[in-house]
Amino acid sequence: MSWRAAAAICLAALLSACAGLQPETPPLPDDAGLRLSGRLSVQVQGRGSDSASFELLGSATAGRLELSTPLGSLVARARWSPGEVLLQTPGEERRYEDLDALTREMLGEPVPVAALFDWLRGRPWPESPSAPLPEPARGFAQLGWQIDLSRFDEGLLLARRNAEPVVQLRARLAP
Repeated sequence: MSWRAAAAICLAALLSACAGLQPETPPLPDDAGLRLSGRLSVQVQGRGSDSASFELLGSATAGRLELSTPLGSLVARARWSPGEVLLQTPGEERRYEDLDALTREMLGEPVPVAALFDWLRGRPWPESPSAPLPEPARGFAQLGWQIDLSRFDEGLLLARRNAEPVVQLRARLAP
């Protein structure tokens, strides 16, 4: 299911006053890894762009990602652990082998989710070679992506894959 389809489902739910997904009550333990929130935008060349508020908890091994509308209604929740990824949207639940399979189906292109956890911390993923971007840019190139950290101190991360189709990911982290 694409983000556009998830947004359409959410809009239909809002307009018909139907209940969406309920926030998950048991949070992950504090030692479960990354805990970030903010706004996320993904643009795939020729397919448009989608954005949502997000809350990300955990690591590439086990965690949870919740996507919400600007009004705060929960549109989708992904939970993962070794060997299983579960995506919940209003009225639907789907399982995937891994996070890469989920992003490939949602966006039509794979996103290196394991690396994304480090990128959101402003550093290269240690499992793959990286190279600094040429001066005066701040950031690095890794896995075919350019990670722009020029505004990271303002909470903004920009990641771009230049291979066709071009994919741009923009994360605005909440303070």
